[in-house]
Amino acid sequence: MMILDKPYVSTFLLKTVHDMGIPVLNCSNIKELIPLTDLKTVDENEFLNIVKTQVPLLLYCNSENSFQWINKNLKYTEIPRAIEMFKDKVMFRKLVQGIYPHFLFKEVSFEELLKIDTTKIKKPFIIKPTIGFFSMGVHKINEDSKWESIIELIQDEIYKVKGLYPMEVMNSSKFIIEEYIEGLEYAIDAYYDRNGDPVILNILEHPFSSNGDVSDRLYFTSKKIIRKYLTAFGDVLMSIGKATGISNFPVHIEVRVDNIGNVIPIEVNPMRFAGWCTTDIAYYAYGINVYENYFYQTRPDWDKILKTDDNKLYCIVVGDIPGDIDLKEIKKINYESYLSNFSNVLEFRKIDYNQYPVFSFSFISVECNSNEVEKILKLDLRQYITCEV
Repeated sequence: MMILDKPYVSTFLLKTVHDMGIPVLNCSNIKELIPLTDLKTVDENEFLNIVKTQVPLLLYCNSENSFQWINKNLKYTEIPRAIEMFKDKVMFRKLVQGIYPHFLFKEVSFEELLKIDTTKIKKPFIIKPTIGFFSMGVHKINEDSKWESIIELIQDEIYKVKGLYPMEVMNSSKFIIEEYIEGLEYAIDAYYDRNGDPVILNILEHPFSSNGDVSDRLYFTSKKIIRKYLTAFGDVLMSIGKATGISNFPVHIEVRVDNIGNVIPIEVNPMRFAGWCTTDIAYYAYGINVYENYFYQTRPDWDKILKTDDNKLYCIVVGDIPGDIDLKEIKKINYESYLSNFSNVLEFRKIDYNQYPVFSFSFISVECNSNEVEKILKLDLRQYITCEV
C-alpha cells in the first residue's frame, strides 16, 4: 500500500506502482501532481479496510507530508509510534543512548537559543530542528562569535519555508544541539523485514565542499562503497532495530564513520527512502528497484552485483537555490548551461523553483578518478538563476 504526496512523485515510482498493482490512497494532494487513471487508487474507507486486513502491513510514503494523515487515521497501528521515535531527533537519541552512551546532545526551545552560553559547549557542534527535513535550519558552529549570526540565519531559513511542510515534517519550535561527528557521512536506504532484520538497498556517500558545509548538494554511490560498508552498516541497522523493535518498515538512515571506523547514526527518516524520489538512483547504479524489494520483501543479490566493477560513481546532484534568493523573484533557470557541467546525465528532473528551494535533481555518472564531483560541490548556482530586477 502506498500514500503518494507532494512535493514530488517520479515517473519511475509511478510505473512501479502501476506494474505492481499497489493500492494508492486517493487523496486531494496527489490529484494536483499526477494523473491517476492508470493507478489502482482506493478511497479512504477502502484504504483503511485494507490496512486492517493486510498481513504483514506494508506501507510506503514517498513524502513525509503523509505523516499528518497517518497520525490521524492509523493510531491503532504501530506506525505512528515508529514515525515519532525516528522523526523526533531527541527521542531517537534517547532510544539509542544505550548503544552510544557517550554521545552528547541537548534539546532547547527556539526562545532559549539566544540565551545559551556556547562557551560551555564543546566545539564544533551541530544545531538543527528536532523535527526537520532537507538540511533546513541545520548549521555547524565552530566559533562562539558566530552564534548570533547563525540564529539569525536559522530564523530567515525557517521563515522562507514556512507553510511548505506540515508540522509533522518541519517544526521549528524545538532544536537539538549535538556534538559534531568528524568523518565521512553516508546515507542508507533500507527496510526492516517481517522479522525485524535490516535489508540494505543502497549506500550513498555525502561529500561536502568545505568543513562548514552542511548542504545536500551531492550524494554518490559506487560498488566500492557498497563493498566496504555493507556489513558494518548492516550491524548498526541491526542494533537500531533491536533498540526500537520495528519491522516491515522502510527507512532512510544517515550515519558518519569517524577516523577509527566507528559508525554513529545521525538520524533516521521513517517510512521512506531517499527524499524527492532520489532513491531511484539505485536502478541506474545496480538495476535495483527499491520499491519492489520492499513490497516483495526481497534482498538485492549483492554478491552477484559486486562481482564486477564499472569504476563509476552514480550521483544525485541537487540544484539547490542559495538561501539569500527570494524564490518568488526567480524568473528563469538556464538549464542548458547548468547541465553542461555534467559529463554524463542519466536523468534530469525539473522542480518548481518558485515554490521549493531547489530547481532540479540530476542523476549523473562519472569516472571514479574524475574531479567532476569536486567541481560540482564548489559550483556557484547563482550564475544559472535569473531574478526579477
